[in-house]
Amino acid sequence: MTLNPLPWSSFRLEGCTLTGGLSVTTEVTDGVTIIHGPAGCSQHNASLIHATLLDHDTPHLLRIHSSDLDEVGVIFGGEGALAACIREAAAGDPSAIFVLSTCVVQTIGDDVGGVCRRDWGVPVISIPSSGFLGGGFQDGMRNALIALGDLAGDRVEREGGITLVGEKNLEDDVEENFREVSRLLALLGEKVRLRFVRGIRGADIPEISRGRLNILREPELRAVGESFAARFGTPYLDSFPVGLSGSLRFIGETAGFLGVDPAGALEEERAFQDEALAGFEDLRGERISIGPSSGDTADPFAIELVSSLGLLLSEDGVPLPLPSPPPVGTGGLVRLLHRWRRVLHA
Repeated sequence: MTLNPLPWSSFRLEGCTLTGGLSVTTEVTDGVTIIHGPAGCSQHNASLIHATLLDHDTPHLLRIHSSDLDEVGVIFGGEGALAACIREAAAGDPSAIFVLSTCVVQTIGDDVGGVCRRDWGVPVISIPSSGFLGGGFQDGMRNALIALGDLAGDRVEREGGITLVGEKNLEDDVEENFREVSRLLALLGEKVRLRFVRGIRGADIPEISRGRLNILREPELRAVGESFAARFGTPYLDSFPVGLSGSLRFIGETAGFLGVDPAGALEEERAFQDEALAGFEDLRGERISIGPSSGDTADPFAIELVSSLGLLLSEDGVPLPLPSPPPVGTGGLVRLLHRWRRVLHA
């Protein structure tokens, strides 16, 4: 269990569909992403991804190309510039090429899909983005995850294991959340087969069709879960666990999908939770307020945690903002409590 404090806000939600899609495609380490549009769009988004990698102490070379659309392309169309960019990228023999478009390209009406469907000698996947005209960050993530599933081929025989779908690659505690979910799955004797999409190679993508269960990062990705269920027949759980009871429910629901008895795992997790909370007895009786108010508007996981610790909710208590997104599992709550302790004992 990590003792690193949990930031109040750990996920960069800023950006358009392009940014969301890029946060997914750049995690295919031997693939190339082409941003079809002006160079500035590529520079801005590449800088954001690179800065996040530096924050996570995981810097690596981003394989991002730009079609570098100029004024002439805007007036007469940019399909030729895109074709030239794909040709150049394909010469480097990537596992796949992912093409994301920008607001400008959507406005001038380039047939991006048509260009991508040409025979390039390497898979070229057009991902619906269109910048701010295509929606927001989450839309870009969903579109990219579904599009990358197209590389998986046909349904194959199940080989076991769990697939995590749609991890938030730009949140500070992405690895801590992965370890927490892995810990809970291990209580059931299960392990993660594939992180779709985080730090994988193109050859790993077909594994999306072989696992027994997909676990989505959050309910907003249900469209992805439904797409993979229809295509590969894989059931899905719609969220990582949140809260004490949420962690127990996660174990029970996962066991139900897998057809295993959760009794032993639930007993072990309850003991783990009791031991974890016992380490924060010094907070009992502290007067706090959480979220926008100390009433029912606070997240249920926080109300449950406050009650379990014997904290006192009061309008004039020490304000404790809640993190966004909520902490994952019991491990995430422990990190949150360390942060609360630092505030209360400052």
